[in-house]
Amino acid sequence: MTAVETQVSYSNSYTIQHEEAYMTQEDDWDRDLLLDPAWEKQQRKTFTAWCNSHLRKAGTQIENIEEDFRNGLKLMLLLEVISGERLPKPDKGKMRFHKIANVNKALDFICSKGVKLDISVEETSAKEGLLLWCQRKTAPYRNVNVQNFHISWKDGLALCALIHRHRPDLIDYSKLRKDDPIGNLNTAFEVAEKFLDIPKMLDAEDIVNTPKPDEKAIMTYVSCFYHAFAGAEQAETAANRICKVLAVNQENEKLMEEYEKLASELLEWIRRTIPWLENRVAEQTMRAMQQKLEDFRDYRRIHKPPRVQEKCQLEINFNTLQTKLRLSNRPAFMPSEGKMVSDIANAWKGLEGVEKGYEEWLLTEIRRLERLDHLAEKFKQKCSMHESWTGGKEELLSQKDYESASLMEIRALMRKHEAFESDLAAHQDRVEQIAAIAQELNELDYHDAATVNARCQGICDQWDNLGTLTQKRRDSLERVEKLWETIDQLYLEFAKRAAPFNNWMDGAMEDLQDMFIVHSIEEIQSLITAHDQFKATLPEADKERMATMGIHNEILKIAQTYGIKLSGINPYTNLSPQDISTKWDTVKHLVPLRDQMLQEEVARQQANERLRRQFAAQANIIGPWIQTKMEEISHVSVDIAGSLEEQMNSLKQYEHNIINYKSNMDKLEGDHQLSQESLIFDNKHTNYTMEHVRVGWEQLLTTIARTINEVENQILTRDAKGISQEQLNEFRASFNHFDRKRNGMMDPDDFRACLISMGYDLGEVEFARIMTLVDPNNTGVVTFQAFIDFMTRETAETDTAEQVMASFKILASDKNYITMDELRRELPPEQAEYCISRMTRYIGADGPSGALDYISFSSALYGESDL
Repeated sequence: MTAVETQVSYSNSYTIQHEEAYMTQEDDWDRDLLLDPAWEKQQRKTFTAWCNSHLRKAGTQIENIEEDFRNGLKLMLLLEVISGERLPKPDKGKMRFHKIANVNKALDFICSKGVKLDISVEETSAKEGLLLWCQRKTAPYRNVNVQNFHISWKDGLALCALIHRHRPDLIDYSKLRKDDPIGNLNTAFEVAEKFLDIPKMLDAEDIVNTPKPDEKAIMTYVSCFYHAFAGAEQAETAANRICKVLAVNQENEKLMEEYEKLASELLEWIRRTIPWLENRVAEQTMRAMQQKLEDFRDYRRIHKPPRVQEKCQLEINFNTLQTKLRLSNRPAFMPSEGKMVSDIANAWKGLEGVEKGYEEWLLTEIRRLERLDHLAEKFKQKCSMHESWTGGKEELLSQKDYESASLMEIRALMRKHEAFESDLAAHQDRVEQIAAIAQELNELDYHDAATVNARCQGICDQWDNLGTLTQKRRDSLERVEKLWETIDQLYLEFAKRAAPFNNWMDGAMEDLQDMFIVHSIEEIQSLITAHDQFKATLPEADKERMATMGIHNEILKIAQTYGIKLSGINPYTNLSPQDISTKWDTVKHLVPLRDQMLQEEVARQQANERLRRQFAAQANIIGPWIQTKMEEISHVSVDIAGSLEEQMNSLKQYEHNIINYKSNMDKLEGDHQLSQESLIFDNKHTNYTMEHVRVGWEQLLTTIARTINEVENQILTRDAKGISQEQLNEFRASFNHFDRKRNGMMDPDDFRACLISMGYDLGEVEFARIMTLVDPNNTGVVTFQAFIDFMTRETAETDTAEQVMASFKILASDKNYITMDELRRELPPEQAEYCISRMTRYIGADGPSGALDYISFSSALYGESDL
């Protein structure tokens, strides 16, 4: 029933049939009360005041209802004021039939409005609606309990509560007392008449002194408050809707800013880290390169893991933001250029590529430096032995002692020279080895190559000079050879046998002291075999020594037998029997030392083998475990058994187990570090490298976090859109059926078949449109999350720009623009200023200066914009 119908019905009920209506109240009122003159007087007074509140708009009023409405003229005028319509022209005569005709015109107008004359106000649904409105508005107030339209209003607190609820600035409710009903009622009457334009229809003393105040009178007066506050109620509803929409936008903007900040920081870290990993300037010492490797380990263990978490969290935040935007019917978030999730993924991929190359370079450089140190030490040792041998040889070859020597001495010098040439030829191999080592050091970019080259060049120049001097001395000796006599063959034989044997001992000592580097038990076993073979030659060498020493003993025997005075010096060699004995003792001393070195290296290689097996045993368990968990998580993400909450609990358990498994990864990292510190670079006992396991572990952490986020988004979607668990299960069952490869994705043909199975009638154009929604990047597959998002949009309702426009129009009193004052009056301060800062100026001719365009603002909330 409209306000006009209610007012007209009340007027007609009282003036035409009031006595009959009163008699129908036997179920609720006492008949004695109906016959009470005070009660009838109160009702007449209320209705008279109500009529005058409308008639005064036409410049007139009534004093006595029966007398003033008798001719029908003021009754018709009252109906015109209430309805805002013109009634038929009244009859001006004063005869009875003129009066009856005017009353009939009023009654006909009432009937034309659908008002039934035999239904009283309290029997309509309007009464119940008004009572419910009063209860809802006064519910929070103390000492107020509205149950009817009579005794619930006697203390005046209910009326004061209605005013305070809508206009708290007019009444201080905290100062009202329940024991002062007349004061409370008069306060309400005076405030309503002064500030709300509601006439004083009731008398405080009448209400307080009547056991049961007139229900119609109270209801009539309270309905005036309802109409006075109805506009404010509508504005409050509109304001609440706008606040809700603006709150969603503000929250989304905050999430966008957080994403941009986190993405910028992560990309900046990647930008700073890549140049460090790309710096391939090698250090000159093993210690410096080992420090580089340690710095790289710190980067992998300390600096990178938090960034892995940031990258994972960034993807989770992005997915959550897109879900919230989609659920609030907002356009998808497009990050700044270069900050898309794919951009970050590409930058991360580039970082890992450079990281892998850097580690390989480090290990290669360490191997190179290890090889260089070994070669440099070997070069120094051989050079020292060669320089020790060549010391004084140039001076010896440059002597001209043959000019004053006897024939015997000359011939002795010739034989000595021949022995030297034999020795010189034997040292040629060592010189070539020195040159070869120097060349390899240069090829491996040895940091002190200049010193090596200078020393090698000096040895080569000296070697060439020795060759030249040797040839010159031979020429000189041959010129005087005819003067020499037979020389002592035994001295010569001793020299010839002692020289190669001495050279053999020099080589043996050199080999026994040779530096070696191996990386496996097989390599050290090969050295042990070679050493055993060398030891097997020692008995034969000892025979050669004894034969050589036998020549010397024969010389002594001959000299003693024939009384030859020996000078004690073999004219053909500088080697003495003592030299041979000393070097032989040295060789025998070096053999067990070499044995000890080889056995120590065997122990080291065995320890390395244990490290390899220890690492392999763990890697062969952790690698398959990670793969198994990846597959189990994949199955859980598409499993339709149970609710999303149960699926989330299962995923949380997986996440808990993965976190607890971290200790196994840490132990494997420790074994890997021990292997690298022991310079172990290969492992035949496993196909898993630490890099493979690390990548798998990081993928597992990312997968469980992303899967949990997807289920959280599904729960968010279900709760926000009202999607039931049965609908989600149906969606998952359909997806699983057409996920033929069981990889969590469908190709376009399977997706089309899935849609058809769910009742979609698809043409090519419509299907192409749907594919742009579920596969915007043209990857050729439809993921489970994209499928759920599409089905959610198809089955749920969302707010629209038109709804927001309608809400602003209510606040603007049906104008096409809104003012700053209206926004600040109807909205909370934060939301009001938000709108003012973003709304454009209204350009219509009908708007005042400073008017704002709420229509374009509402459209921008749901379209492409910078909001």
